[in-house]
Amino acid sequence: MPQYDYTFKLLLLGDASVGKTCMVKRYCYNVFNTGERLTIGVDFHVKTISLNYKGEEKSIKLQIWDIGGEERFRFLLPTYCLGANAAFLLYDITRPSTLDNIPEWTSIVRQKGGPIPIMLVGSKVDLGPTQRDVPREHGIQIAERNKLAGFVEVSSKTDVNVDDAFGLLSELTLEKMENKA
Repeated sequence: MPQYDYTFKLLLLGDASVGKTCMVKRYCYNVFNTGERLTIGVDFHVKTISLNYKGEEKSIKLQIWDIGGEERFRFLLPTYCLGANAAFLLYDITRPSTLDNIPEWTSIVRQKGGPIPIMLVGSKVDLGPTQRDVPREHGIQIAERNKLAGFVEVSSKTDVNVDDAFGLLSELTLEKMENKA
């Protein structure tokens, strides 16, 4: 029976089709599917990682909750946030409207999950400057305005910054857990 130092519940939130499922599947299984279907309700993924924290190896089981972004599933969000240790809020750099719900989601996560680390993620950077409609600086400003723990841009298609994003959020979560103990 495997032993873990910690089990973290991580949430992936954002509007429909911003790339949540693609990001988690790239991270957990190293796959990218261009025809990914919309998530109905919630999907679960598990990955065990090892983090070096203050010179000590920690084994962490990540329970990743990929939450459907369609409006009709929004009523489930407060319940899914209960017991969460951290969250990603994703938006699509080609669709500025996908930033509109960030303040509401941040509020719900903090209300139901407490003061957990939340990271803003701009997705689909592989689409390049010709299709980008949200400047990187604007994403950083949104993260700062909402007092989020961090900001990163990723491409699940080309595997840019996906591992780094999960690694950073896991480190922030571990630091918070260790400081509580």
